[in-house]
Amino acid sequence: MTQPAHIKLHQHDALLIVDVQNDFLPGGSLAVAGAEAIIPVLNRYIDLFTSLSLPVFVSRDWHPVHHCSFFNSGGDWPVHCVAGTDGAEFSSLLNLPQQFFVISKATHEEKDVYSAFEDTNLANLLRQYNVERLFIGGLATDYCVLYTVQDALKYGFSVILLSDAISAVNISAGDGNKAIEAMLSAGAVALHISEIIP
Repeated sequence: MTQPAHIKLHQHDALLIVDVQNDFLPGGSLAVAGAEAIIPVLNRYIDLFTSLSLPVFVSRDWHPVHHCSFFNSGGDWPVHCVAGTDGAEFSSLLNLPQQFFVISKATHEEKDVYSAFEDTNLANLLRQYNVERLFIGGLATDYCVLYTVQDALKYGFSVILLSDAISAVNISAGDGNKAIEAMLSAGAVALHISEIIP
């Protein structure tokens, strides 16, 4: 899919930042390689959207102590993003605006989810604010970003994937690139911040 030369922001746009939490950053229990490099870019997107009074949504894993995704509960991951812990907090380097919407996901002990839409009120909130086009970046490309983008498209939103503001776990080599291909094939459009016209 060809990328647009330029995209102009309009009143039906919103920014969604996925899971930029301490446990996914260097020193965290489930650190994503290169995750810290996307934060300055995300901050530029945040500045753009807030300067135009466009809404910013921020998702987070907010797990109970014995969540089913953890190794010690038979899951695939080390303990991470337990609700109320430092590891679950948003990175202090992320310049979140004065007003933003927090979407907590995977909050039930017996169910794991990757999408910011699943079992949350995100879709309803976006419609409440007349959002038609969603700009999505964050962590991780091959898990929560992928599933969130796929669900956004299923809910009928146009999706702009912030290709310069995502980073992958890459448990298997190439997982991140495969996820990007899947998102673009499903209808998302890749964007670099230099291609935005405020």
